[in-house]
Amino acid sequence: MVTITLSELQAGQAGTIVSIEGNDSVAARLMEMGLIPGELVQMVGQAPLGDPVEYEVVGYRLSLRRVEARRVRVERA
Repeated sequence: MVTITLSELQAGQAGTIVSIEGNDSVAARLMEMGLIPGELVQMVGQAPLGDPVEYEVVGYRLSLRRVEARRVRVERA
């Protein structure tokens, strides 16, 4: 299984979440927002300067900074 970070997905691409890196408050917040292993997440688009990036997961959209998205490992769908 080859994984990439969530920040590597391009607009329209999707992946299944494999893991969240770290064991701190940021990792906990990402999981509270629905980014949990096994969930499908799709990159929707990004701000004109590239940050933040908008994703769709469990039926809603959320925006993450690229530094946060780099902590989420996904397997391309």
